[in-house]
Amino acid sequence: MVFSSNVFLLYFMPAFFLVYFLMPKKTRNYVLLLASLIFYAWGAPEFIIQLVVSLIANFFIVRWMCKTEKPVAKKWLCALSIIISMGLLFFYKYGNFTMQNLNALLRLTGHAPLQWTRILLPIGISFFSFQSVTYTLDTYRGVNPPLRKLSDYMLYITMFPQLIAGPIVRYTDVADQIRERESTMADRLQGFYRFVVGLCKKILIADVIGLCVDKMLGPAALDPSQVGDIMTRIATLDTGSAWLVALAYTFQIYFDFAGYSDMAIGLGRIMGFKFPENFDNPYTSRSITEFWRRWHKTLGAFIMNYLYIPLGGNRKGKARTYLNLWICFLLSGLWHGASWNFVIWGALHGLFICLDKLFLGKVMKRIGTVPSVILTFLTVNIIWVFFRIEDIGLAWTFVTRLFAFDFSGFALDGNAHFYSILVLAVLFSFITLTPFGRKAQTAVYSTDYTDKQHVFVWIIAALAFVFCVAALNATSFSPFIYFRF
Repeated sequence: MVFSSNVFLLYFMPAFFLVYFLMPKKTRNYVLLLASLIFYAWGAPEFIIQLVVSLIANFFIVRWMCKTEKPVAKKWLCALSIIISMGLLFFYKYGNFTMQNLNALLRLTGHAPLQWTRILLPIGISFFSFQSVTYTLDTYRGVNPPLRKLSDYMLYITMFPQLIAGPIVRYTDVADQIRERESTMADRLQGFYRFVVGLCKKILIADVIGLCVDKMLGPAALDPSQVGDIMTRIATLDTGSAWLVALAYTFQIYFDFAGYSDMAIGLGRIMGFKFPENFDNPYTSRSITEFWRRWHKTLGAFIMNYLYIPLGGNRKGKARTYLNLWICFLLSGLWHGASWNFVIWGALHGLFICLDKLFLGKVMKRIGTVPSVILTFLTVNIIWVFFRIEDIGLAWTFVTRLFAFDFSGFALDGNAHFYSILVLAVLFSFITLTPFGRKAQTAVYSTDYTDKQHVFVWIIAALAFVFCVAALNATSFSPFIYFRF
């Protein structure tokens, strides 16, 4: 089920909150858990049983781990829990990728390829696998005691607001909230406002821009038979058009993913949960290092706490630090998708972060805010090409068009509405560089409204919600980009 769909907006969400708030507080976790399982089963019914069974197994393994006093047994049980979570992720997400590359090697050596049944990818598996790992490791490290009730553990993993595409919520961040939380009227209103902000980002900005991107580059998951047509289309792009397409996708993915995060945070807030923020105006960054402190912040925190630091972090010399950083971003790229283009995307980000530590960070500070923001933004633009286009040949051809300096003709098929929304996307992405923009953002996300302000903001939010539903019904269905991961 998708937040930006009639089924969710007009049926599931109103029915859920009506039942949730009518029930006594002590039963609300059960209502939320049941709704979350229904929410997931709606989109992946064939995987729901495996998900539930793996959660039950992990819950009891972690309890056993906490009860045992033998250090060796504790380590083995921790490893077993992680193997279950990451084993499912590897099988479903990387099974096809592994077999494709293995068969490619077999063909090179003159052997017949192996036959296998293509594996379907369950939605959201990357996110709930990581959350399961945070529970196991935070409990193993003694950061938090294990949850006493199986239903509470299942709720932590499957909670529908952030089940499919995050934010990645660490167990330690919500452990107390699962056991006990308050949902005031201010929480419910603020949550609704935040949900509507995200809905507007998705439907009114990301989806409009995405239509033009898809016209030029085709669907994100290209059928091999479409590669030739897309290659011909890309070859006709002049440099200006190519840059415009790259810019369009850069803003599409930001408003699409940030929109989902806003909706997830808003839905959680209505129920009294305080989910961590996932974005902080990433396109105003002055370096790639800063970009990753602002983009998908919960993934960055996960990589830092559960991969970079265990690898040794920066404690084993400069060479090892650079290697650790590069490994982290290679794996981050592979986490985003089982394809070599994502590995390249991650490797490029890792390279620039290493260059930041070597000399580039100092250079960016010296040239000033505006030049460093522009250079960082353009670098991110170019690297996004490898994220969007899975076929390496197509991606490289597109990059060459960016630097062909061919201004023979404008080949981009866009209308006035597309260009006006693109201008708005640029404005909203960079306005926080100004004092006025920072004040405006603070006002939009404020949690300290007076009663009169609440009335005014609620009316605006309600009208925006109705407008988004109308716009949704006037356009084609568009799932969130990060649903694929």
